[in-house]
This record gives sequence, C-alpha cells and structure tokens, in this order.
Amino acid sequence: MAMTEPDHERIAAAVALAETTTAGEIYCVLAPSVSDYRETPLAWAAAASLILPAGALLLGFEPQMLTRLFGGWTVAQASASDATILSALTIYVALQAAIFVLAALVVSPPPIRRALTPASLKAERVHRAAMEQFLGHGLQNTRERTGVLLFASLAEHRAEVIADEGIYSVAPKEAWDEVVALLIDGLKRKKPADGYVAAIEAAGRVLAAHVPPRADNPNELPDRLVELPGPGKG
Repeated sequence: MAMTEPDHERIAAAVALAETTTAGEIYCVLAPSVSDYRETPLAWAAAASLILPAGALLLGFEPQMLTRLFGGWTVAQASASDATILSALTIYVALQAAIFVLAALVVSPPPIRRALTPASLKAERVHRAAMEQFLGHGLQNTRERTGVLLFASLAEHRAEVIADEGIYSVAPKEAWDEVVALLIDGLKRKKPADGYVAAIEAAGRVLAAHVPPRADNPNELPDRLVELPGPGKG
C-alpha cells in the first residue's frame, strides 16, 4: 500500500485548495504502524500458561494422572506419596513452561500480534503517536493556534484528528467525526490517498465554517504528506 508520487501530489493539492478557504493549517501524517506491541505475545503466553494447566486439573486431570501420563520419578529417602506429588508438580511446571513458549511463538507474527492486542491499547498508541507528531512538527506554533493534524496508521486502521486550541474552541470534537471516518475508510479499502483527499476536503469545509480566512493568510505549514518509518526504523 505504498504511496506513489501522484498520490503525494494529489494530497498536497487538496491541502493547498482547502487552505484557500480558511485560516486553518492542515498537516497530514501517515504511519505504517505506531507500535510493535511486543508485550502482546508475553501477555497471551502468561495467561495461557496459567489458565490451561489449571483448567485441565479442574476438568479431572489429577497429579497422579499427570505422573502416569509423562512418567514419574522418585526421590531417595522420600515416601512414595511425596515422590508422586513432587513428580506431578515438576510435570505441571514443565507444562506451563511449554505452553508459555508455544503460545508466545504462535502470537509473535506481527499480524496475529496486532489482531490479539486489545483495541483500547491500539487506540491509546495511535493517539500518543498523533500527539507526538502534532508537537514534533510544531503545529502548536502557528500564529493563531489554528493547526490541524490528520494522522492515520495503516496497520491499526485507525486515525486521529488533533486540532489546536484556536480551532478546538470554535469547532468541537464532534465536527471532526466525518474526517476521521473518511481516513479510516480509505485505510480499510487499501486506498489511503483517496481517504486523505476526502478527509482533507471535509476538514476544509469544517475549517471554512469555523475559521474563515484572514486578509493576510500565510501558509505556515508544508502541504505535503509525511510518511513515517515503521516502529524501530529510521
């Protein structure tokens, strides 16, 4: 889903056109992904290793059965009962370790890792990445605090619109729902450039209604789309 040069030109032209009707400044950023979610395989592996062996015991797999299944061992100078319990506990711990490793391996591939990451965590990571881009590119430094960031993440199929206080005070959060929906629709259809163009046009309408152009209307931010490297790159 790589963006082509014509895609970049379309987006830049859409931003330039939208900004002729408003004092607002639109800035676009696209991320391939905002996180590698390395904690997800560990969380699933820990849960599986704790729940599955315990669940097996609740379903009737007693220590003696585990010993017969995997083969017991005895300890010198220990009673038969103690040896059986120790052997069962050893097998139980070994099962937990095996399940942990297997579950971690199964969940490790990035697509599975993302699919099994809670939606709330992905939303938080996308929002944090959007705020970092807003501040990192100086959108808070426009003359009348009228910067608007359109941020989308390909892998998460999520988008954020961050408006500075000069816009947020007159155009509430609900006004940007359509813009976010258009960005996400483009991601889901694997046509992010179309999503950005449609979202920019919608953002331009919101800005024109709430932040009309001034007599002097300088272009304070670049019109181009910024494409970020993936997590851990660049």
